[in-house]
Amino acid sequence: MEFRRFTRAPLEQPLEFVLKNLEGRSKGLAKDISVGGMFIQTEVAVQFGAEVVVYVMLPGVAKELRLPGVVRWKRPDGMGVQFGLLGARETHAITEIVKKAEPS
Repeated sequence: MEFRRFTRAPLEQPLEFVLKNLEGRSKGLAKDISVGGMFIQTEVAVQFGAEVVVYVMLPGVAKELRLPGVVRWKRPDGMGVQFGLLGARETHAITEIVKKAEPS
């Protein structure tokens, strides 16, 4: 049974993320996305509750998006990030990805 508030769409998109108050981007791979958050596959050890900013190019968007979030869970291959406040452009881009992934 699915308990997520928002429907997630599968995704295979390279990205970079930064931990709050640190310099330098770390690499990862977005495996799924919703307006509520995403799973990032990464080898970088990130603590539960850490604030991050995700930088990603999403399909249908010409510019790199900046998505603020918080690590809500982690496992050896990655982490679940809950998005913070998203702008209209970011929300629209993610909503379009989810719509296209939904079965007709």
